[in-house]
Amino acid sequence: MTKKKKKIYKKKGKVVKNLTKNIFRILNEDSDKFYNYKQIAAKLSIVDTDGKNQVIKKLAELASTKKIVEVDRGKFKINADRKYSVGTLDITSNGNGYFVTEDYEDDIFIPNVNLGKGLHNDIVKAYVYKKRSGKKLEADVVEILERAKTEFVGVLQKSKNFGFVLPDSNKMYADIFISENKMNGAEHGDKVQATISDWPQNSKNPFGKITKVLGKPGDHNTEMHSILLEYDLPYEFPEEVEKDAESLPLEITEEEISKRRDMRKDLTFTIDPKDAKDFDDALSFVKLENGNYEVGIHIADVSHYLQPKTILDDEAYDRATSVYLVDRVVPMLPEMLSNGVCSLRPHEEKLTFSAVFEINQKAQVVGEWFGRTVTYSDQRFAYEEAQSIIENCELSDDVQPYTMPLETSIIDKEYEVTPEIVEATLQLDKLAKVLRKKRMKQGAISFDRVEVKFNLDEEANPVGVFFKKSKDANKLIEEFMLLANRKVAEFIGRKKGKPSNDTFIYRVHDEPDLEKLASLQNIISKFGYKINTETKESTSATLNQLLNDVNGKAESNMIETLAIRSMSKAVYTTQNIGHYGLAFDYYSHFTSPIRRYPDVMTHRLLQHYLDGGKSPKAELYEEKCKHSSKREELASKAERDSIKYMQVKYMQDHKDEVFDGVITGVTEWGIYVEISTNKCEGMVRIRDIKSDYYIFDEKQYAIVGQSTKNMYQLGDDVKVQVKKTDLERKHLDFNLIEDYL
Repeated sequence: MTKKKKKIYKKKGKVVKNLTKNIFRILNEDSDKFYNYKQIAAKLSIVDTDGKNQVIKKLAELASTKKIVEVDRGKFKINADRKYSVGTLDITSNGNGYFVTEDYEDDIFIPNVNLGKGLHNDIVKAYVYKKRSGKKLEADVVEILERAKTEFVGVLQKSKNFGFVLPDSNKMYADIFISENKMNGAEHGDKVQATISDWPQNSKNPFGKITKVLGKPGDHNTEMHSILLEYDLPYEFPEEVEKDAESLPLEITEEEISKRRDMRKDLTFTIDPKDAKDFDDALSFVKLENGNYEVGIHIADVSHYLQPKTILDDEAYDRATSVYLVDRVVPMLPEMLSNGVCSLRPHEEKLTFSAVFEINQKAQVVGEWFGRTVTYSDQRFAYEEAQSIIENCELSDDVQPYTMPLETSIIDKEYEVTPEIVEATLQLDKLAKVLRKKRMKQGAISFDRVEVKFNLDEEANPVGVFFKKSKDANKLIEEFMLLANRKVAEFIGRKKGKPSNDTFIYRVHDEPDLEKLASLQNIISKFGYKINTETKESTSATLNQLLNDVNGKAESNMIETLAIRSMSKAVYTTQNIGHYGLAFDYYSHFTSPIRRYPDVMTHRLLQHYLDGGKSPKAELYEEKCKHSSKREELASKAERDSIKYMQVKYMQDHKDEVFDGVITGVTEWGIYVEISTNKCEGMVRIRDIKSDYYIFDEKQYAIVGQSTKNMYQLGDDVKVQVKKTDLERKHLDFNLIEDYL
């Protein structure tokens, strides 16, 4: 009996997910059959008028472009003559590819010989056909419409009169030919950046020129710069941008203060990581006579300094985000702004943009105010210091001062924290816990993942690994930042109890994909866990239960990673569909304009509406949202690569040791193992397991010995030893230690 799928389409007012792809899926099921909009809506479980109207509109759009044909009034079928489609190339590590297009439900395989010189993420036109051997579709690339990128990082292999750049990326299947006069001074074995300038029809390899010589492979800075350039991320500011930042007027004038709400007398402090240099948010706390609290969330007013149509703003938009590599931060703004004038440093007056709330004892917001302010930070805390207050002090009628212990202090000495700040910290912690409890009850999903951090020496070599876990102090800040982001989005997105059409920047997160959740269920069932996907509420509740149940167990990191992968990606957009993971109907990013460009746009739009401005056109902002989402994705990939690099570098000095690990992945070529003590992941290749001839059993997520029937399965505890470390490829190979069984 087939399990009934839950309805995946949205309530009134929300965009129907994957509508084009699902219409093609229905019409492709039987290319001779035709359907009207009611039949298609019924197959997609769309019951509301708004959703049906979206189906009608989409059918008309597809018919106008001849992707489908109207065979009778209001009745449609697939256009059988149309075999060419436009889509994106997804190249695999073995050099083959897949064609991703809205015209077909599934991605279509493209063998390497049919890629037509298309590269990863290129937009291409492809001919789609059925293989003679069966019903499976394949595609041939017939035209490259838009290159995703032309610059690649790799190592130069130089001959006498020419050379080839061997790209670092396993998605780039062709080496780049470099003629002698286009070497740019690079030597054999150098790590370089090469730009493709041509790809002749009769050439197996693209032709290019070397644009940057980065250094020697394995050198720390060379590898970090290589990671950044691989994802088109800069590692320094152009000189003119630095000059533009230095020319900004920094004085806070009385005239400027008069335009703002003056909150300098309110008790205000920051809580950030120990090594933070830029402080873009602060909290203020005031007890009101009616027994409520006034809590201010104060954010650096970057938009005051970052004016549109300037060199500085163009650079910030291009970057769109700060990048956090394992050993450095590549900021969105020049240091003079990010660590200087915009940073809410202690004992300095700053221009801020604030969300101020009146909150009662039940953590209910009974009043709100948004606008530009001027503030003064009384104290800077590290998370560890705030946590020390939370753990060692208590609320009472007579709150006592607290002496910060030397081992916790960030100023290298014991010091006394005033009773006012102690009370504020404890009271904010109490409110934050109520806010968090409410959020979880409403269906928010709690991914409290352990972060892997490295202790680095002066040369940025990893000398130790430690785990960073979110504690009460971290969650205190998180809850008030979430509150500000949610309330700002509600303020613009909802007017008089109804959704507003005013253009705004939302941070949205769609519901999980049913197939990915089913795949997650298959895996976790091996460990005795299960999730219930019947409803949105049951999905959230059982996912939270799963994350709670695996906490502290060997398989926790693997299952948490798989659960995150089953989620949709959060993105920026002007089309609000809510945030599934946080269980918010309205959510924006307001709290980090020093490191995120969408927050700058949010500040500008908020002030525009506070000044009585009319809604600008959404199209321009939607384009900026797409750009910001793309840059965020690239930054995340670079951050992950830098962690992998550091893990491999760390393991170079531990080749003689045997480690306990857990199997986190199983493939036809081997098993992936994560070391329990440091979360470093590597591969044990099947050919290196000598005790038997092992084959891949896809259904059991295992490899099985042909003679012994011994099985290595996903989640099994194993022991491994480092076989090989490849810094350039950021890859670890392990040997499996079998004799301990």
